[in-house]
Amino acid sequence: MQRIYKTTPQGELAIHIFEPDTDEQTAAIVFFFGGGWTGGNPQQFFPHCQYLAKRGMLAASAEYRIKSKHNTSPYECVEDGKSAVRWLRAHADEFNIDPNRIASGGGSAGGHVGACTGTVPGQDAPDEDMTVSSRPNAMVLFNPVVDVAGLKRLAERFPKDPRKISPFQHICSNLPPTVIFHGTNDTTVPYEQAQRFTKAMREAGNTCELCAYEGRGHGFFNHGRDDGSDYEQTVAQMDDFLVQLGYLDSK
Repeated sequence: MQRIYKTTPQGELAIHIFEPDTDEQTAAIVFFFGGGWTGGNPQQFFPHCQYLAKRGMLAASAEYRIKSKHNTSPYECVEDGKSAVRWLRAHADEFNIDPNRIASGGGSAGGHVGACTGTVPGQDAPDEDMTVSSRPNAMVLFNPVVDVAGLKRLAERFPKDPRKISPFQHICSNLPPTVIFHGTNDTTVPYEQAQRFTKAMREAGNTCELCAYEGRGHGFFNHGRDDGSDYEQTVAQMDDFLVQLGYLDSK
């Protein structure tokens, strides 16, 4: 199913929804694709959505504004990510989902968007209903950019102070429980970012699991990559994390 969740000056944004085959209320997750805030598309996370829907959870993959298509900056990406979480929560009754069990997820720049929805204050679209929270209840992040200020080579993509939408700079207590999947040989988003983020999250009293993949590079987790074993393993660990939170039933 595809729905329009937001209309922007640059065009409409769709959210692709994969519903579980159940009449019971379920948890939900919305994924954001990678592409350096410049490219990419929601199909990246369709395999994850299909898997989770079969497991009994509503899963969605959302469009958001990107530079190549909309001539926008990462700030619009973050705003759209928050809009997608808010839209899903506002439609909880329609989709029979628990508004208190909504996760955000994503990879690389999409992981940054997902992480921002759970950590960065403000950055909401001004015309939306602020009584509906745009903060997820959990985060599932694949080699995410969590310290934008620490990636100086990407500074030109941020016309304003990157610290405003840098998750690491906004770590505090009571943040959503988080799992991160990251390759130790990632040269696009260094593994040490994930290590520092995890350490700071835990020191602030938050739940944060870091699943390290030895020798793996950027995007190792994607469906269809290499022999598919990393995709299968990360999905299994994602499943375990969501079971622990009560978002999925045990197998």
